[in-house]
Amino acid sequence: MLFLTAIAAIGGLAVVLATLVAVANKKLYVAEDPRIDAVEEMLPHANCGACGFPGCRPFAEAVVTGKAKPGKCTVSSDEGRATIASFLGVDVGAEEKRVARLACAGGDNVARDRASYEGLASCSAAALVAGGGKGCFWGCLGLADCERACTFDAIVMDGQRLPVVDEQKCTACGDCVVACPKDLFSVHEASHRLWVACKSQEAGDGILEDCQVGCTACGRCAMDAPGLITMRGNLPVVDYQKNHQTKTPIQRCPTGAIVWLDADGPQKGAAAKKIIRKGARKDAPT
Repeated sequence: MLFLTAIAAIGGLAVVLATLVAVANKKLYVAEDPRIDAVEEMLPHANCGACGFPGCRPFAEAVVTGKAKPGKCTVSSDEGRATIASFLGVDVGAEEKRVARLACAGGDNVARDRASYEGLASCSAAALVAGGGKGCFWGCLGLADCERACTFDAIVMDGQRLPVVDEQKCTACGDCVVACPKDLFSVHEASHRLWVACKSQEAGDGILEDCQVGCTACGRCAMDAPGLITMRGNLPVVDYQKNHQTKTPIQRCPTGAIVWLDADGPQKGAAAKKIIRKGARKDAPT
């Protein structure tokens, strides 16, 4: 008898709770703006997060409610952003495109390995074995984890086993940042053309034994651009809050570790030694 009473009590409680939930749902229901669906359809469906939102749907909601401008979707085209703005009757808004940058120029034509790694073809796996075997501990291992991680095909490995970012395809999603075990990738505004293509913490010409384009911490770029560039941890650091649209700091760099990035690729200063070799360094183990 007690068993049946308990079942009846629990059943009654369940009915009461279900009724309360149904009433609350009806009272608290908020109709969703149908424009959210329309705006979401106009977006590129990349769900890359470059806009600062976790996906296209949350971004569409923010644009419709006025919390974001269509221009924050840097992955869409100018026409696409203008279409959304026209549909909602709002300003497009300006947002600079962001892209991934690689802080290394040490392809196998200029950088050597001190050990031959044999194992899973993955930078993350190689990094667990004495740092990967590359002469420069901080250098790119060239096993393409970043290329595989990029779902937008914005990264390809060049002939020297160095990743190259296609700025037109890059969505600044940050997957390459997470994938690189050497922390060589970071996301920057596309206007950041003055770039330090090295992450070595070693000072002096000793780095050149392992990488011909490594930073020697000579400090000439900092001397030529005081205030804009400072030396920290044996590396020049550019203050992008200041006027950085200048090629002056690259001119006296002896190795070309600091470059100017443009559509034709990285430009080095006049003092940088020319790199002619295309194949792997002969002093690197095969």
